[in-house]
Amino acid sequence: LQGKVHIEMGTFSKAFGTMGGSIVGSKELVTWCRNKTRSYLLSGSHPPATAAASIKALDLIEHEESDLVKRLWANINYFKKGIIDMGYNHAITEASTTAIIPIIFGDPKKSKEASNLLNSDYGIFALPIVFPMVPRGLDRIRVQANAALTKEQLDEGLRAFEELGSKLKIF
Repeated sequence: LQGKVHIEMGTFSKAFGTMGGSIVGSKELVTWCRNKTRSYLLSGSHPPATAAASIKALDLIEHEESDLVKRLWANINYFKKGIIDMGYNHAITEASTTAIIPIIFGDPKKSKEASNLLNSDYGIFALPIVFPMVPRGLDRIRVQANAALTKEQLDEGLRAFEELGSKLKIF
């Protein structure tokens, strides 16, 4: 979409592992945002270490052909395929094109119970995302792949979701 949209927004809290975000656009748009947007005007600046970490993260992921990016996409595709193949094959999961993989439970109680069981039984911290954050019936848990995860760790996560699917009668 680069060059086709007026505003591009990004977060530093996902792939960058820091905090904050960015809005990219024309010089006029950036000037307007700096002078008019409440969140910009009323926010303090990031500590130097946070800014430096964001810049370093950008340097590391800037090149799509880097080993880090290749490992990230290999992990995303491996985990997502495993989740879909075991029965969490909602169109939203299948359509995900980022490191954040939405696993649809379709019910707020099941999503919350799944989150609790993942944490207590498997040591996996994954928060439920329920209405009003998502439309009713599309309640979910979102997991996030990263390049540092090993195949064994990904398999451990997949086993947890498979057992969870049986326990909660998802499939």
